[in-house]
Amino acid sequence: MSTPSHRVLLGITGGIAAYKAAELCRLLVKSGADVQVVMTAAATRFIAPATLQALSGKPVFTDLWDATIPDGMGHIELSRDLDLIVIAPASADFMAKLAAGLADDLLSTLCLARECPLLVAPAMNRQMWQNAATQRTLQRLLDDRVLVSGPASGDQACGEVGMGRMEEAQDIFRDVLAALQPKSLAGVRVLITAGPTFEAIDAVRGITNRSSGRMGYAVAQAALEAGAQVTLVSGPTALSAPSRAQLIPVISAQQMLDAVNAHVAQCDVFVGVAAVSDYRVSSPHAQKLKKSEQTLTLELTPTVDILATIAARPNPPFCVGFAAESHNLEQFAEDKRRRKKLPLLAANLAQQAIGSEDNELLLFDDEGQHRLPKAPKLEQARALIQHLARLYRRNASSKLKAVRT
Repeated sequence: MSTPSHRVLLGITGGIAAYKAAELCRLLVKSGADVQVVMTAAATRFIAPATLQALSGKPVFTDLWDATIPDGMGHIELSRDLDLIVIAPASADFMAKLAAGLADDLLSTLCLARECPLLVAPAMNRQMWQNAATQRTLQRLLDDRVLVSGPASGDQACGEVGMGRMEEAQDIFRDVLAALQPKSLAGVRVLITAGPTFEAIDAVRGITNRSSGRMGYAVAQAALEAGAQVTLVSGPTALSAPSRAQLIPVISAQQMLDAVNAHVAQCDVFVGVAAVSDYRVSSPHAQKLKKSEQTLTLELTPTVDILATIAARPNPPFCVGFAAESHNLEQFAEDKRRRKKLPLLAANLAQQAIGSEDNELLLFDDEGQHRLPKAPKLEQARALIQHLARLYRRNASSKLKAVRT
């Protein structure tokens, strides 16, 4: 968590998974969050309020009529000025209350009176989770823009195995961090390319590179967290795309160019993260080439530069490029930015970034250089998106002023 100012209400409902809420509370407090715990009566049967009070450093509230709640209006006051309400575990009964808008205890009343996002971490027996009524409840909550973390599949307290097990505290904490990201791109349409491309030599062989696609997928996730509508054009990877992104899978550089051209008119921001092949085989063979003792010569033709093509449009979107260099990083990256007339370019050393889960980025814009220290790629992507958002808003404001004058 970037600042210690986030105010989070952690709600705990009845279920054996309530023990995981203690670890979630510890992670939130350790990250700098101001955590207020509210428990249902059933939750106190599984974990003592004293435990959560010790971890949060605050009194734990359980009763709608508790006279110690500030101003005597607990169902209103405790929900004020919050950044997020997290319900973990969220029982089937409590989820149904949320979907129906019921408010018959302190926690459900706080959820109904909130002005902040709500995240629930379901926890229940597999048959309860699979029940049609629960699935209707889930869909209603999703339609109401309630965030859902999990559930997972695994061993359950009843001795059975299946879907319905609450996510581990670390996984819920990850989703909490995502929910707390500033919505700096709310309503902005972002088109992103990611991954490598594959240029066929014959029916089975091709030219590609070692890009994993992790950075591009992280940028897509960070943009979604910032409130953007994301279209992700991806070359072949082993990654799962962020659930709320529109995924367009492609293979070759030409296919990626075609997909970008098909969607660029509907985007506000274009981020070219993909490691696009610079060359393709001029005449790929339709069948597999048989190995022989003779030297094989391939004629390579340059591919179209996707980023430069988009940046050169008459009315281009806000374009952000990526550069992976093996040496002379600063010189080559800034030359690329100026040559392609990009407002922002992110650069890194290829030997440090490709295949790695961490990255160190150097951002180049009209104001100079901005270093993002080595960190997991999602953290890097979040920092990049916030920097991008500032420049995008400034650019949009300048265009608006120019139109008015």
